[in-house]
Amino acid sequence: QVQLVGSGGGLVQAGGSLRLSCAASGSFFSINAMGWYRQAPGNQRKLVATITSAGDTNYADSVKGRFTISRHNAKNTVYLQMNSLKPEDTAVYYCAADLYYSSSYPPRYYWGQGTQVTVSS
Repeated sequence: QVQLVGSGGGLVQAGGSLRLSCAASGSFFSINAMGWYRQAPGNQRKLVATITSAGDTNYADSVKGRFTISRHNAKNTVYLQMNSLKPEDTAVYYCAADLYYSSSYPPRYYWGQGTQVTVSS
C-alpha cells in the first residue's frame, strides 16, 4: 500500500503564511515527482506546484512568487511554503506523488486525504 499524509492546513488571515507537509509511506518502488493540488467548492482540482526528484519545479501562475515547493527525497516528503496568502487561496489542498508502486506497472498519481486551508479577509 501507499499512503500520503498531509498536514499543516488551517485558518489564517490574508497576508499570513502556512507551511504544508506531506510524506509518502508504505511499499513502492520509486517516486518520480511530488506535488500539491487544490480544489475549491464547485471547482476542479488544479495544480498548485510540483517538484521532480531532480528538483525541477512547476507552479501555477496564480501562486508564483508567493508559494515555494520543496522536497526531501530521502524522507519522501514534500513541502509547500505559502506566503502572502489571499482569500482566493482558500481550498482543500491535496498532496500527490507520481510513483511506481511496482516495477511491473507504469507510474501513476497517488493522492493524499487533503488538508483545508482557509484564508480570511
